[in-house]
Amino acid sequence: MKIDLNCDLGEAFGNYSFGGDKDIIPLITSANVACGFHAGDENVMNDTVKIAKDNGVSIGAHPGLPDLKGFGRRNIDIAPQEVYNLMIYQLGALEGFCKAHGTRINHVKPHGALYNMGAKDKDIAHAIAQAVYDFDSSLILVGLSNSLLISEAESVGLKTASEVFADRRYEDNGQLVSRKEADAVITDTDEALDQVIKMVTENKVISKNGKEIDLKADTICVHGDGAHALDFVSQIRKKLTKEGIDIQSL
Repeated sequence: MKIDLNCDLGEAFGNYSFGGDKDIIPLITSANVACGFHAGDENVMNDTVKIAKDNGVSIGAHPGLPDLKGFGRRNIDIAPQEVYNLMIYQLGALEGFCKAHGTRINHVKPHGALYNMGAKDKDIAHAIAQAVYDFDSSLILVGLSNSLLISEAESVGLKTASEVFADRRYEDNGQLVSRKEADAVITDTDEALDQVIKMVTENKVISKNGKEIDLKADTICVHGDGAHALDFVSQIRKKLTKEGIDIQSL
C-alpha cells in the first residue's frame, strides 16, 4: 500500500503570516500552494515553490474563490464560466513561479468553499475539471473521495486522486462535516490516527453518526496550521510506516 501526504501551504500574504510551512514541508510529499485569491501573494508563492522544490516535494495549485476576508471558505453565487476563468487565472500564476524555479505543477486541489461546491454541484465540478484539462491535461485533480469532483474530472479525461482528511469528521453521505459545526474537526490525536489507518488500509471511515462509509484514499490532507501540527504530522508518518504503508507523492 502507498499513500500521499498533502498539505495546504503558502497561505500567508502581505504582513500576515500563516502556518509553519518551512517546518511542515519536509514531512509531506505534496504541497498545495495558494494562488492569491483566498490567500497567498506573489512573494509567498515564490518562496513556497522554492522551499517545496528544495525539499523534493511535489507542487500543486490550490486555487480558491476571491475571498481574502473569508479565507475562501464562504460560498459565493458564481457561474461555471467564472469558475473556469478563475481556475485558469490562478493556475497561470503558479505556473509562472514554477517555471522560474525550473519545476512544474503536478496536481490541482481546489480550496475551501470552491472544493466543497465542486464536490456537490456537477456544473461547478465540470468547470473546475475542464479548466484543469484545458490548462494541462497531464495534471492530477485532487478531490473529495466519492464526490463529483472526482467523477467529473474522470469524465473529461483527467487523472484523479481521491482525498481523505485526517482530522475532519464525515457526514453519512461521505461529505465533510461543515466547519460551522462544533465537532467538524477531530482534536484528539489518537482518534485521528485511527481514522487515517482505517481509511488507508480498509478504504472505510466512520461518520459522525457511526455509519461505516466506503471511500478511496490516494492522498491524505494534513493541516499545517494547528497548534500541534508538526507533532501530529510526524505521528501520522510514524503510524503509516509502522503499518507498512509507503509514503510517496502522487
